Amino acid sequence: MTMSISTHILDTAAGRPATHVAVSLRRFENNTWKAVSDACTDNDGRVRALLPPETQLTAGLYRVTFATGEYFAARGQQTLYPMIEITFEARPGEQHYHIPLLLTANGFTTYRGT
Repeated sequence: MTMSISTHILDTAAGRPATHVAVSLRRFENNTWKAVSDACTDNDGRVRALLPPETQLTAGLYRVTFATGEYFAARGQQTLYPMIEITFEARPGEQHYHIPLLLTANGFTTYRGT
């Protein structure tokens, strides 16, 4: 079974996907965050596969970082959150993690999606 991590960013104030946002994935190993991958949201605000195909999803702590400051700057807006980091725990037996981000310049919400 394929294991994966994906994300979707919606700019709820603008009512549209947050496109071209840099997103990075890190894994916590030996008391440090190690790079797994870097990506950018597509025209639908999605990164469909944050976990590279050759990388096995193992149990542990992961961190998704969203470079939201650049997104808002490109739209002539200031943001309170220029970088949003979401840390989550991958558990044994789980196959897919979808991490949505609902975003405005002054707030955000996340949850485990499907």
